[in-house]
Amino acid sequence: MTAAEQDRRSTLLAFAAVTTLFFAWGFITSNNDPLIVALRAAFSLNYTEALFTQIVFFLAYGLLSLPAAWLTSRIGPVDMILGSLALMAGGCLLVILSTDFIAFAPILAALFVLAAGFTALQVAANPLAADLGAPRHSHFRLNFAQAFNSLGVVVGVHFGSLVMLGDPVLDAGDRHALLGAVDHAFLIMGSLLAALLLFFASVRGFLIRAAAYRRPREADRMFAAMRSKWALFGAIAIGLYVGAEVSIGSIMINFLNKANILGLSFEEAGGHLANFYWGGALCGRIVGTLLLTRVRASWLLAACAVSAVLLCGVVLTMDGPVAGYSALAVGVFNSIMFPTIFSLTLERSGVSQSSTSGLLCLAIFGGALLPIAVGTIADTYGLSKSFIVPLGAYAFIAIFAVAARDRRSALSPQPEIGASPIP
Repeated sequence: MTAAEQDRRSTLLAFAAVTTLFFAWGFITSNNDPLIVALRAAFSLNYTEALFTQIVFFLAYGLLSLPAAWLTSRIGPVDMILGSLALMAGGCLLVILSTDFIAFAPILAALFVLAAGFTALQVAANPLAADLGAPRHSHFRLNFAQAFNSLGVVVGVHFGSLVMLGDPVLDAGDRHALLGAVDHAFLIMGSLLAALLLFFASVRGFLIRAAAYRRPREADRMFAAMRSKWALFGAIAIGLYVGAEVSIGSIMINFLNKANILGLSFEEAGGHLANFYWGGALCGRIVGTLLLTRVRASWLLAACAVSAVLLCGVVLTMDGPVAGYSALAVGVFNSIMFPTIFSLTLERSGVSQSSTSGLLCLAIFGGALLPIAVGTIADTYGLSKSFIVPLGAYAFIAIFAVAARDRRSALSPQPEIGASPIP
């Protein structure tokens, strides 16, 4: 085997290892959707209060993304990943301990620790996945890795709905039973994260060598991306996308439970959320990943954003199964948005990847305004009317996509037909 073939094999194996992280964080964070329903029942919260479960994740992005980017540029993405996994496992343990206080605030504090690890993991893993291979295939690679994120979300929502929203638990209406179900779920998730940490610790040296081969360590200023108009443009798009996706997922179970929509039980609605909304995102990422070998990334992003706008419009104006399944179908078109916005911005920012990645993850904090707005509108005018918020977010993403169509990086041409997009 030649040296070039050995390097290509090492890069491929490193990329395969990194994709397991995408599955893991999809699995963990998707449990916020059933967790919101469980905590809302346990503490008699309204929609606005319950959505603070999501807002603590956004707060972590706002406070920690740029420091995480700075630290990643100093210690390297692999060691940052190890630290992130340890912090996430510790966060799961803190959630279990916090339920003993029988109060909502300590649980939110524990979730913030989990979110801190998740933020650092995103900052390190996204640009690493995009960079492990030829630059011209970065869109494909990041969408391919994000497909495993979607798979983790589908499995995670099923898991959370089964453990936290099973009919006996909700029907009992007992706070201790509900919080006990939450403890059970987070004990399993923490164990899985600990196992993943041990695996990455065992392959640390190999991953460091593979990452160093692709790109030398960067040491850029924490705020370097603030100088780039494209980084700022992409940051706004990322924040709006995540806010829209999280908002819809967070209210979907209660939305499908309504008698004038589908009238499903909470557990059934959780299954629909997993299979159709997040499952649609998984299928969309698989199809979108293949389409990106033939279609310009900016045009595919524009088509998905416009489709999401139209579906939100249907939800706003109609009731019954048409509205319910239109809301679920938004997941299909969410599919390629995050990785495509991320990789388009990395190409065009003109500053280091760690700094740009930090800004993009920081921007997710801005998306916290969307769940607040959605919760407020839902409490005042109803769940259907709250879809006006994600509709506006998807409209902005369509504008970003159209603006990006003629600003392709010279370092990242479209993949040649028939060329292998995996390193």
